[in-house]
Amino acid sequence: MSEAFYTDKVAVRAAFDKAASTYDAAAVLQREVVQRMAERLDYIRIKPERMLDAGSGTGFACPILRERYPEGRLIELDLAPGMLRIAREQRGGGGIKAMFDRRKPVQVCGDLEALPLASNSVDLIWSSLALQWCNVPDAAFAEMLRVLKPGGLLMFSTLGPDTLKELRSAFASVDGYTHVNQFIDMHDLGDALVNSGFATPVMDMEHITLTYPELKPILADLKGIGAHNATRGRRSGMMGKTAWQRVVANYEQFRRDGELPATYEVVYGHAWKPEIMPARTLADGSQVIEFRPRAR
Repeated sequence: MSEAFYTDKVAVRAAFDKAASTYDAAAVLQREVVQRMAERLDYIRIKPERMLDAGSGTGFACPILRERYPEGRLIELDLAPGMLRIAREQRGGGGIKAMFDRRKPVQVCGDLEALPLASNSVDLIWSSLALQWCNVPDAAFAEMLRVLKPGGLLMFSTLGPDTLKELRSAFASVDGYTHVNQFIDMHDLGDALVNSGFATPVMDMEHITLTYPELKPILADLKGIGAHNATRGRRSGMMGKTAWQRVVANYEQFRRDGELPATYEVVYGHAWKPEIMPARTLADGSQVIEFRPRAR
């Protein structure tokens, strides 16, 4: 990924903080993907004592995970403190009392690429539509592997290269700035999982298309969830009227049956942390094999 397409983490945090109060009203896709991820758990046997929702947003996955795993303690982690605040308020607040209530999640503000959690501390990492904000998903996978216990499960969803392809095409001939994030191919994500040390990765993908009467509501929904352009190569000022009219005209080419489409390529994946980690080779050529007994 070129540096022009790297996300500005400060801008991402600020955007999601600002959008926290409007997020739920606009997060149609996000809610649907969480539900489809939850259905995938039907085929996986796991009984986690501690779960991490990595990129938890306003906490939509919380009741789903709590109902499925009532004995597990949930940790919600998000880059934006505003998202955590909204989630907390929707559940009736927080405070010291909530910290000792196992029915309510513990909240942590942090970055997926530098998780503020102890190694080998969680049994399940759930991450829905958050990895696409990481500039180096390999770093996020390495951190997830670190905090998972041996035998722990990572389940995630993210966005693939076809996401917002209509919007990308509409802007392409207008100027030289980046207007849409660059998303990583499913196969590259699978390779990154293996390279990070995860075992038996399973990947699949589907396209979900939302339809709108015109372009402005598409951009309004993206802004409403805090997902507007946060790439380093973005325009710093306002777009001129003539350029905007060209973008609108370009997007109109995609109109079908009276509606404008907004396509999302949703990538799903899950993988396990091995019970016995592969050997690591040290500088002197010797090998270290990490082994931990299976939890009973």
